[in-house]
Amino acid sequence: QVQLVESGGGLVQAGGSLRLSCAVSGSSFSINAMRWYRQAPGKQREWVALINKGGATDYADSVKGRFTISRDNAKNTVYLQMNSLKPEDTAVYYCWILRGAPGDIYWGQGTQVTVSS
Repeated sequence: QVQLVESGGGLVQAGGSLRLSCAVSGSSFSINAMRWYRQAPGKQREWVALINKGGATDYADSVKGRFTISRDNAKNTVYLQMNSLKPEDTAVYYCWILRGAPGDIYWGQGTQVTVSS
């Protein structure tokens, strides 16, 4: 059974940094794309960042230049380094993976990030 376990969330002051991790277990298939999403209270879930198997990355405009996504394929882990955090970054952050086939996707349980002003 594929499981995604996120960690690294917490409370931080504006301008601070956090590093999220998402460890994938139970997958004998290689992972293609890995993404981070977030959902703030009362808002829809939104995409934050992605990294494909080859290491190419892309970011939402709202986090570009402040967040960095990376992955360790040997550990089946994806990271999100978040710098210069703002109160509007407050949300539950979810990791997402796509394995070999379209629709073969999995979500993590989410980790809370709270940025105080």
